[in-house]
Amino acid sequence: MATNRTFTMIKPDAVENGHIGAILEKINAAGFRIVAMKLTQMTKRDAETFYAIHSERPFFGELVEFMTRGPIVSAILEKENAVEDFRALIGATNPAEAAEGTIRKLFATSIGENAVHGSDSDENAAIEGAFHFSGREQF
Repeated sequence: MATNRTFTMIKPDAVENGHIGAILEKINAAGFRIVAMKLTQMTKRDAETFYAIHSERPFFGELVEFMTRGPIVSAILEKENAVEDFRALIGATNPAEAAEGTIRKLFATSIGENAVHGSDSDENAAIEGAFHFSGREQF
C-alpha cells in the first residue's frame, strides 16, 4: 500500500540559482501539501551518511562535495500516491531525458546538478524524512 508522504530536497544548485520559489510553486500546483520544511546545510558527515548507498560509486566524493557546498531545502510532502506522483513531477535524473514541464527539465543543469531529490520508495521516504526531521517537526 502506498503511503501518502514523500521526502524531497531542493539541492544546492537550485538554491544558488534562486529556484526555491518556482520549485515550491510546481509542488503546490501538483497538489502536494508541505507538512515539514526547512532551509539547512548538510555537513560532510550528513552527506556521507545520507548517500551511503553510493559510497562505492566513483562519483561519491563529487556528490558529497556538491551536496555540502551550500544550503538545501528539505521537505516532507503529502498527497495520495506521494512517492510515485512526485517522481513523475521531478522527471528523469538526466534533465536532457526528463519530460517537458518536469522540475528537472526546467531547473536542472546536468545529471550531477539535477535541482531536486525525491525518494524512490515509501520505505526510503520514511527513512529520509526521519534523517532530516525530528518527529516534532512533522505535522
